[in-house]
Amino acid sequence: MSPLEIGGLGLAGLFILILCQVPIAFAMIIVGVIGFGLEQGWSPALTFLASQPAGSLASIDLATLPLFLLMGTFANAAGFSEDLYNAAAAFVGHKRGGLAYATIGGCAAFGAVCGSTTATAATFAKVALPQMLRRGYSPAFSTGSIAGGGTLKSLIPPSLVMILYAIIAKVFIFQLFVAAIFPALLTIGLNMLAIAVMVRLNPAAAPTSARLPWNERWREARTATPAIVLIVAVFGGLYSGIFTVNEAASVAAVLALAFAIVRGRLTWTSLIDGLRSSAGAAVMLYMILIGASIFTYFITVARLPDTLLAAIGSMHLAPLAIIALLLVAYIILGTVFEETSAIVVTLPFVLPIILHAGYDPVWWGIIMVVQVELAMIHPPIGVIVFLLHGLAPDIPMKTIYRGVVPFIIADLCVLILLTVFPDIALWLPRKLGM
Repeated sequence: MSPLEIGGLGLAGLFILILCQVPIAFAMIIVGVIGFGLEQGWSPALTFLASQPAGSLASIDLATLPLFLLMGTFANAAGFSEDLYNAAAAFVGHKRGGLAYATIGGCAAFGAVCGSTTATAATFAKVALPQMLRRGYSPAFSTGSIAGGGTLKSLIPPSLVMILYAIIAKVFIFQLFVAAIFPALLTIGLNMLAIAVMVRLNPAAAPTSARLPWNERWREARTATPAIVLIVAVFGGLYSGIFTVNEAASVAAVLALAFAIVRGRLTWTSLIDGLRSSAGAAVMLYMILIGASIFTYFITVARLPDTLLAAIGSMHLAPLAIIALLLVAYIILGTVFEETSAIVVTLPFVLPIILHAGYDPVWWGIIMVVQVELAMIHPPIGVIVFLLHGLAPDIPMKTIYRGVVPFIIADLCVLILLTVFPDIALWLPRKLGM
């Protein structure tokens, strides 16, 4: 068989393994090693299997993954999510839809000190959902706001999806973090707009409540001060150039641990459970990166990207048309596969197309993160929707999906704006000379 035929069979084999629920990391390793063995021989393939993981693990950028995961664990133990939500609710909770605004703002702020989207959504489901339901908010509106706010984490540094993309695509993590600032603000703004439209169309979904006295508002704000200090110290140092990304991750983890200890919120049980969950998540991400590096090498040797580029070139499509087709394909793929896995698998094919079309890989990374946001709430999988249903089983799935529709529309608007106007993501990095 030719390398191209082996590559095609390897790609088919990969999707079969994924459909058989083989973990994506091991599926890529299996296909990559077998394909490389068929092309180059089994002795080089086994040598490659030994050397490639060592090369991947030697990347200094990988150190950011467990450190940011630890930061999220300690920040959660310190109670920062509840503090940030309560502070936001104290100032805007009396307005119609105020608790939903507070949820979006709280999720955005907590996302800056938490490494996981699902952890952010789960935490605010426990913190915000009971209060919203108790004040008469509709279940659909409440869960939709939490789902929309939870997915913001993907676009707010430190985003694990961004770090994964940066390592695989070989772009600077910090450059991706800077490029995400305006898209993140745009997404927050459109989510707020979605809430404003919903409460105007259906005021009964979000009743107003009593306004808190100013002394109570400032008390809640003071309680949230440690969380704000952590955000300002870490990301102020990162964006001002005082810290590198790795140093910021280290400082973030240490500060979050210190706050959790000082506030008396960290017990031995929570510490051990947090370390265990962070280690498990880090190992999973490491394995995905190792699998992606092996699979990418195999795909390159099989010349599949070159063949795909030639096929697209023969179609004589405009660059924007190519991007539009890719976005539609990713949305469809997200209805079948978990989107992060879909990105890892397809990036070896898609990134050469993006570069050939003249687009910036940093911009495409932001596009991919927005796709992840969208895939986490749109049917039929919607990981965040399943998570919320698991935490609130009394609320039907169809009710939660009805509640997330406005936020799906908001994410689609962000996707369209970023596609038509790439400078939304690229202007700031270029202004800073990156």
